[in-house]
Amino acid sequence: MTNQSRQKLGDILVQTGFITQEQLEDALKEQKTSGERLGTVLVRKDYIPEQRLIEVLEFQLGIPHVVLSKRQIPREVIDLVPENLAKKYRVFPVEQLGDRLVLGMLDPTDIFALDDLRLTLKMEIQPVIITEEDLNLAFNQYFGIGESLKDIVEGLEIEIEEEKEDNSAVEAAVDDAPIVKLVNLIITQAVKERASDIHIEPTERELVVRYRVDGKLRQVMTCPENTQAAIISRVKIISNMNIAEKRIPQDGRIQMRVDKIAIDLRVSSVPTVFGEKIVMRILYKNNILVKMEALGFDPENLARFREVYHHPHGIILVTGPTGSGKSTTLSAVLNELNSPQDNIMTVEDPVEYQIPGVNQVQVNTKAGLTFAAALRSFLRQDPDIIMVGEIRDGETAQIATQAALTGHLVLSTLHTNDAASSITRLIDMDIEPFLVASTVIGVVAQRLVRAICPNCKESYLVTPDDTYYQVVKETLPDYPEDKLVFYKGKGCRQCNETGYAKRLAIHEVLTVDRHLRYLISKNVPSNEIKTEAVKSGMRTLFQDGMIKALAGKTTLEEIIRVAYTKE
Repeated sequence: MTNQSRQKLGDILVQTGFITQEQLEDALKEQKTSGERLGTVLVRKDYIPEQRLIEVLEFQLGIPHVVLSKRQIPREVIDLVPENLAKKYRVFPVEQLGDRLVLGMLDPTDIFALDDLRLTLKMEIQPVIITEEDLNLAFNQYFGIGESLKDIVEGLEIEIEEEKEDNSAVEAAVDDAPIVKLVNLIITQAVKERASDIHIEPTERELVVRYRVDGKLRQVMTCPENTQAAIISRVKIISNMNIAEKRIPQDGRIQMRVDKIAIDLRVSSVPTVFGEKIVMRILYKNNILVKMEALGFDPENLARFREVYHHPHGIILVTGPTGSGKSTTLSAVLNELNSPQDNIMTVEDPVEYQIPGVNQVQVNTKAGLTFAAALRSFLRQDPDIIMVGEIRDGETAQIATQAALTGHLVLSTLHTNDAASSITRLIDMDIEPFLVASTVIGVVAQRLVRAICPNCKESYLVTPDDTYYQVVKETLPDYPEDKLVFYKGKGCRQCNETGYAKRLAIHEVLTVDRHLRYLISKNVPSNEIKTEAVKSGMRTLFQDGMIKALAGKTTLEEIIRVAYTKE
């Protein structure tokens, strides 16, 4: 390292005139109390922009700036620097060049860090400059749950005995600090990553933990096979399941707070060939109610839907697979309809959004409080608007139909593939076709698709050589070929190299007009209902998705994966 690079960062910045001596002294004083890096304090106090700080260091010290998010760093390089050391000195390994390690640093003038790392790692250090944001993103991607979890898992191998059938040994193990810490860490990390589900799956040789984030499962860790019984039993104990019963499926529930976030975990266990599989659905109880405009509806679709739910009576259905945002949509509708002049009652399983002024009931099947039982009692409570979390059976469907016939607005959900299929599903539940025609006033089908990462988004033109060219031309036959511009994410550190970040909804809104009512009463197939609805102005899920793909909100591949069906 040159003598110039041996200078302290503050001295270099003062000498080059980018900060004053007074600003340096002020920053150094605050650094002593905050414990932050000097560069971080200077940038936070607006004494120097971060980009200018990097330029000064590059020019004065001849040390290059590296963008970690644009590199794919091999695991063997990352493992050269223990996580605790990387976080202590705020550094990240970039590349190994023989016996030299290229090391990203926030402050390459930190002589104490360089000397300590050189002695500890027994390698020559070649520093490069990185930014604070880039470093934090690298920590999140490459360390994730981190070395602390590895330490726990390695400790478990020693502490848990091999005898899985010995319940007394398992019961003693599940309260051990490592097991408690491990299960808590699995849940905590899932919440931090905004996962919707945690899968704990036994295999022949290990226990696999996966998170579902933005609709996709991702493996986050494995545990030794001999820890399986204690980990699964710990989850069963805290969710009030019977740990001695391993032959039949069980359901449980956990309520807890993680980093001040209230969550409700719905736990399900199923016996598999290699042991019990656990799935925990995470429900975020502090979900913030959103307005209808924030749900991703196209303006035309939103206007059609609003016209439907402002009817004084009738049944409105929101349909889609599990986890497609049906409850969020219904809660947003109720929030908009909510007024002191109306008595709104809901029965849900579970209550995901708490709406002031709305009477919300939680299903309790063990106590006999089912959707049907609650709905029956609601009719004696003088309601104006009723929301049923889900129509699961013929009894609930019958009562909902009667409620709509007697002047109530009923909102509910179904699990069907599209809007038209919801009509035939009600008829399959033994509701007479003429009653369905008289009561159902609108159906919204929706799906969640992954949104493109804004950090690495790029455009491209679909040409005849592309895989989906024919599908695009069939869907958009009149669209000029030079306008078939779609978008995709190239993949970066912020999106974990997936090209996607978060999700958005696509919709189809079916409104029941006079002609559709006639077709429904004649019990025609769902495809005929769909065809007529399209003629009346309904945009299908796939068409809505294509519009959002052309607008650069999601990718063509994602829309085809989620919503394309060959007629």
